Amino acid sequence: MSNPLLHFSGLPKFEEVKAEHVTPAVNTLLGQSRSTIEALANSIDTPTWQNFALQLENMEEKISRAWSQVGHMNAVVNSPELREAYNENLSKLTDFYADLGQDERLYAKFRALRASDEFASLSPAQKKIVENELRDFRLGGAELPPAEKARFKAIQEELSKLSSKFEENVLDNTNDYALTIEDASALAGIPDDVLQAASEAAKAEGKIGWKFTLHAPSYLPVLQYADNRELRETLYRAYATRSSEFVTPEGSSKPEWDNTPIITQILKLRAEASQLLGFANYAELSIATKMAESAQHVKEFLHDLARKAKPYALKDKAELDEYAAKLGIADMQAWDVAYASEKLREEKYAFSDLEVKQYFPEHKVLAGLFKVVESIFGIQVSKAQASVWHDTASFYDIKDENGHLIGQFYLDLYARNDKRGGAWMDEAITRRKVADELTTPVAFLVCNFSAPVGDKPALFTHDEVLTMFHEFGHGLHHVLTKVEDYSVSGIKGVEWDAVELPSQLMENFCWEWDVLRNMTEHVETGEQLPRDLFDKMVAAKNFQAGMQTMRQLEFSLFDIRLHSEFDPTSTASVIDLIESVRDEVAVVRPPKWNRFPNNFTHIFSGGYAAGYYSYKWAEVLSADAYSMFEENDVLCFETGKRYWREILAQGGSRPALESFTAFRGREPSIDALLRHNGMAG
Repeated sequence: MSNPLLHFSGLPKFEEVKAEHVTPAVNTLLGQSRSTIEALANSIDTPTWQNFALQLENMEEKISRAWSQVGHMNAVVNSPELREAYNENLSKLTDFYADLGQDERLYAKFRALRASDEFASLSPAQKKIVENELRDFRLGGAELPPAEKARFKAIQEELSKLSSKFEENVLDNTNDYALTIEDASALAGIPDDVLQAASEAAKAEGKIGWKFTLHAPSYLPVLQYADNRELRETLYRAYATRSSEFVTPEGSSKPEWDNTPIITQILKLRAEASQLLGFANYAELSIATKMAESAQHVKEFLHDLARKAKPYALKDKAELDEYAAKLGIADMQAWDVAYASEKLREEKYAFSDLEVKQYFPEHKVLAGLFKVVESIFGIQVSKAQASVWHDTASFYDIKDENGHLIGQFYLDLYARNDKRGGAWMDEAITRRKVADELTTPVAFLVCNFSAPVGDKPALFTHDEVLTMFHEFGHGLHHVLTKVEDYSVSGIKGVEWDAVELPSQLMENFCWEWDVLRNMTEHVETGEQLPRDLFDKMVAAKNFQAGMQTMRQLEFSLFDIRLHSEFDPTSTASVIDLIESVRDEVAVVRPPKWNRFPNNFTHIFSGGYAAGYYSYKWAEVLSADAYSMFEENDVLCFETGKRYWREILAQGGSRPALESFTAFRGREPSIDALLRHNGMAG
């Protein structure tokens, strides 16, 4: 039987992929790749782009294309069999790439290519790939003596396993928890569509009442709307203590899901790996491939933003405390914040999230999103047919103004029990040109929104609309690239602290009347969003922006300090560190038993270690870039074309700062970010 994971001539065959295909496919690809490496390493030919670098590109593209399907399915249709196959082969791939990154023979050939006469005639993208390879060999331990090489490789393999286990623990704990309520009077304030979904979830298990979980579409509305304070606290406690040492019924964790020892081990190994490579700490190693200059540079950026935002945050908090007291909440706790905030916003701006949500059915939101990119880029998005992993996933073509296919994407919007939480974009196929044949880039776009209930379409909150635009921005970065060399095509090779620029830029369009009105249709009446309701939304846009900014800065400072200052061998704990960060920046203080680090997947299993600051860093870039759209008509085709040409099209073929400056005509300024957040002046 042919293995669908070894099919490279078109789109993935998701309906055919099974867990038993993973190991044979990985074994085949790694066997072929090792043969390629030996042939290249032992070749007596002078290394050129064509006979050496391109061969490695071809090899890596195949592995990546097959493994992206495995990783994707493990995240969106997780099963015990798939998880076992994923973890077994993840360790093989980690081992393979650790060896590859330390291969002195290949490193020497890249150095020879860099020093050759041919280098000057390579394209900018190809030059960038060679420079990146030389850097990555150094960071992979290629210059270490044999004993240290072996230790560095062992560390990489152990970190890979620990990161995967960290994420599995959070997913298992999240999936395991359920709270079934039989008394309807305990559910006052919770929206009808949430109650209907909870009722159907209970019925599916043969139970009476309403089943609530820790998945966002179930958990967040309870925190935001439930009048029952005890219910809010129960769910908050379960959510905030996931994968921690708390194994009480309230926390519902299990000892085997406790991420505390995993965190310590990850931090020790990251510190050791950094020191082997000659870095003072892991933050400096992480930042070696980013826009920022150093960990100190990052801290200065975060502290500067904190100084500007904290007065606004304190004002937000004082207003909320005063309002909570009017609601009879004299001692506002973490589980009261979303509830009191929603009530305050309703009173202050005379609308609720629930009211707005009725105007955003899925089909109108998607049509409105596609209309934006059609206006600014001249591209067309249309539904297409492809094999998918779940019957609620879909597939789309992106064509240029002449009808030529330029990219495609999969869309998986709804929360499920076997699906990782959050929202993300990932690469399925990367654009590249080989022997005059151009590969069409394909992206995965994944969210965790509420599925349709009954005969109504899925309805999105405005925050979810922002999320949809955000992930689509990442998708555009991947599929609208014009780069034809694999390793710097799309989002590949883009500095991690610049990769959020296109995603955050797209969010801004969700605050424009000419955009928003065309993507709304009331689920009952079919009417567009009224202008006065939109005006209220805009007035409320920066509601608690100070508090929200400080919360992001809390996470960012915790991350950068954890990887630059914290000693995992000392008696101090990670919780001590986050409490110290909160002493400095928190205006809303979580309870002492909150175990946020234990489920902070971004930095322990998601690639954001010593990089969580990237969200705020890139927000400076995106707000400043978007200000160019604001200076023209926001749906200006000329500005869109320039943005596509100078940023999206370039991928990782040149430094992000160069791309930004080419688009904006100058270096970035923080002013637009502060203005967008109502914190200017």
